[in-house]
Amino acid sequence: MTESDKLFAGSIPRLYDTLMVPLIFEAYAADTAELVAGFSPSAVLETAAGSGVVTRALAPRLGKGTRYVVTDLNQPMLDYAATRQGSTSSIDIEWQQADALKLPFEDDSFDVVLCQFGAMFFPDRPAGYAEARRVLRPGGRFVFTVWDRIEDNAFADEVTSAVAEIFPQDPPRFLARTPHGYHDVALIRSDLSRAGFTSIEIDTREKTSRSSPSARDVATAYCQGTPLRNEIEARDAGALQAATDRAAQVIASRHGEGPVAGKIQAHVIVAAA
Repeated sequence: MTESDKLFAGSIPRLYDTLMVPLIFEAYAADTAELVAGFSPSAVLETAAGSGVVTRALAPRLGKGTRYVVTDLNQPMLDYAATRQGSTSSIDIEWQQADALKLPFEDDSFDVVLCQFGAMFFPDRPAGYAEARRVLRPGGRFVFTVWDRIEDNAFADEVTSAVAEIFPQDPPRFLARTPHGYHDVALIRSDLSRAGFTSIEIDTREKTSRSSPSARDVATAYCQGTPLRNEIEARDAGALQAATDRAAQVIASRHGEGPVAGKIQAHVIVAAA
């Protein structure tokens, strides 16, 4: 993973939330919210919250008086998430910039630590998992999701191939390298075990990603609403539109000119402290 893989700034947070979130994140956010709420926690910590898709789904489902702390390493994403929250829940959310590998919280502080599609960005995953376990109360749960391999996620795979045509000598590999680079179930179990977790459940869930307008929205989401944009612009600052256009063409050729749908797949993990 490169430093640019973690850079969500400029227009990326807005495009990420308006295009990427409904495309691939909302369905899994609903699953995560249902799972966490089912534990009836009194204190919840969310790490790597991004633009707040899980926060918006979970907050209304938590009981009155529940402590809900929402964190992200990236302050622009956290700021954007706070503006999108609204007043749909009866609890007050604590927003705090924090590194998931160095959590600024006391031991045994939370019943649930959750992290949707953030662990892939951890530079040291066992260390991040150990931090989650440290702040969990005995019997607490660490709930997180990671994407399965890129070949099982149609649009991400197609965008990666399309952008590689624009830069054949140095293809941008952000999507394969980072979001879809941590999919091995045996490795995930090993990393959690190294962090001290002994009860680990992994459920692989397939869903369908849909874009109502067209393939262009999908291409724009991936090429301009994720750190893939940083990779493209680092190679050629003027090539962003060409890369987006080519991705749109490839997706349309495989899924049609109107509304498009493609397979997505992820692992949902629950580890007990």
